[in-house]
Amino acid sequence: MADTFTWSPTVAGTSGTDTASVRAGKFGDGYEQRSADGINNIVASFDLQFIGDASKISAIRAFLKERAGATSFYWTPPLEASPLLFYCATWSRPAKDGDVYTMTATFTQTFAP
Repeated sequence: MADTFTWSPTVAGTSGTDTASVRAGKFGDGYEQRSADGINNIVASFDLQFIGDASKISAIRAFLKERAGATSFYWTPPLEASPLLFYCATWSRPAKDGDVYTMTATFTQTFAP
């Protein structure tokens, strides 16, 4: 069973996108027919920002590095009632400002562990 990502991102640095995968057939008279491509054709992606002390940011980095962009984990996005599966293949190196660190990560929804 997949692990759960438990850290909360900052609100200011968070944005999300839903992308629908569709198939389209265009015909010579300008008509276009569209349909959903598969049963899980809408994929969520979130650009997240985390701010905290060295221990918090180190724990987040360790969690992401352990999974190496290949192993999925559970995370509950805003407005979702239950956790969904995500993977993270891109995260930033932490920036330091005094004793506070900031890092970003991109979570992409997946449908299989």
